[in-house]
Amino acid sequence: MTNKELADLIFPNAKDINYYEELYPERNLKEGTVVTRFAPSPTGFMHLGNLLQVFLADAMIRQTDGVFFLRIEDTDTERIVDGAVDLIESSLDYFGFKPNEGFDIGGNYGPYKQSDRKEIYEAYAKYLIENDKAYPCFCSKEEIEETRKIQEASKERIGYYGSFATCRNLPLEEAAERIKKGDPYISRLKSYGDFTKKHYFTDEIKGELEYFENDMDIPIIKSDGLPTYHFAHAVDDHLMHTTHVIRGDEWVSSLPLHLDLFNSLGFKPPKYCHIAPLTKVDEETGNIRKLSKRKDPELNLSYFRENGIPKEAIKLYLSIISNTNFEEWYLANPDKDYTEFEFNFSKCPVGGTLFDLVKLDSVAKIYISKMKAEDIYNGLLDFTNEYDKEFYEIAKNNKDYLIDLLNIERNVERPRKDLGSYKDVKKEFWYMFDELFKKKDNPYKDADLSKYDLDDIKDYITNVYDSNLTQEEWFNNLKEWVSGKGYATNRKEYKENPDAFKGDVTLFCEGLRVMLTTNTSSPNLYDLLKIYGKDKLIERSKLL
Repeated sequence: MTNKELADLIFPNAKDINYYEELYPERNLKEGTVVTRFAPSPTGFMHLGNLLQVFLADAMIRQTDGVFFLRIEDTDTERIVDGAVDLIESSLDYFGFKPNEGFDIGGNYGPYKQSDRKEIYEAYAKYLIENDKAYPCFCSKEEIEETRKIQEASKERIGYYGSFATCRNLPLEEAAERIKKGDPYISRLKSYGDFTKKHYFTDEIKGELEYFENDMDIPIIKSDGLPTYHFAHAVDDHLMHTTHVIRGDEWVSSLPLHLDLFNSLGFKPPKYCHIAPLTKVDEETGNIRKLSKRKDPELNLSYFRENGIPKEAIKLYLSIISNTNFEEWYLANPDKDYTEFEFNFSKCPVGGTLFDLVKLDSVAKIYISKMKAEDIYNGLLDFTNEYDKEFYEIAKNNKDYLIDLLNIERNVERPRKDLGSYKDVKKEFWYMFDELFKKKDNPYKDADLSKYDLDDIKDYITNVYDSNLTQEEWFNNLKEWVSGKGYATNRKEYKENPDAFKGDVTLFCEGLRVMLTTNTSSPNLYDLLKIYGKDKLIERSKLL
């Protein structure tokens, strides 16, 4: 029996690989164009590492007029999670990353879902068997486990290779007989690598990497007829003409295997770009560690949506952690959009990339401080409609009022930076809405009202306050009135003779602020009083 006859027995209906080589010709693109992909498995939630990968892919194809496609790698049927594909697509859509082609989009290099490409993988697996580069393996799970125990006991490398690859040299006739008899089997790569041979590979991010040849006979087609991830990605990236594979640092260890696969298939490998792992400072130990799905909610992309952090602010922060020279550029060009920066793989961090929520909050506050009030309002509506229905109704019915609040200290040389998310709008301005204020059992329970003359505050609001005055007129009028009530009109005067006064004008203003906001700090008091309105201020003062 020949290898071709064995291949025909295993894959009787598989086409010749030349059919697919002609079906998926080289892309007609200029030199230097990046063709890359986002190829997630629908086995769980979308995480921050996914977003960073997509962010870099989007930047590179934007700069080179390239192609970014979405490929769903769903061959691990046991781990597929219902709704995961929808989550992948909705996450890309939410953050504004639109693939040029892919699953549910279309394109000339599909299908873009691996479970729909089974016949393609069969053709290339058949090609490998025909050329003595793959073979059927009949080893059971129990036999593989027993081999692993022997390797552990003798301190050998774990895996299916060399003398441990018991089906590798099985006579073709015997293999054919077992297949005809119905024995379960898988197809394995027949690696000709030598683990003692060292090579060097240039990673676009990490630079020169040292590795030893792969000699593992890994599975390429499973017993269910679907390919393994390793085999499928090699075939797909070849036929889809991927130029750059952007993926996480954890895949570096698989590089020898993937290069071996490309070599066995006669393909030119793509350029690999391994992103440094995302890390954080552990709150308990103070040590830097990788972000964890179990410990760190911020790894899940839903965290940022649920907390109302603007997606553009997140992209701005991703720019900072993606390229080491971005922040310097941004400080020199504060009015430019991040898309005007030229990203480069060589400027990506090589070691761990620190993901700092405090830094993200700072970036978000700076970003929001530059937004127009109406844009914040629109983002707030979208956020609250999904996550806070009560405040959504309030915001929807008080558009102009809310925009006036958001405009306080906004269009000035140094705008306020107190909002780091849409969620913060309610946190910052809840007291300006009677519906929220009256829900509190005792809004002033944390305020030290004993510091203030409450009768003076009520008297001022009821009989003196005039919302038609300019800010300068208002403050001069207030100082004149408090002077007659026994307050010093400035701090210096009060400090020189404190026993002669109730306090100073600052203390009185603080009392007004606490009356309205329940807090000693807030946005500009003059604006808050004016926007809230005299009639409502009188009612609020009665609650003191």
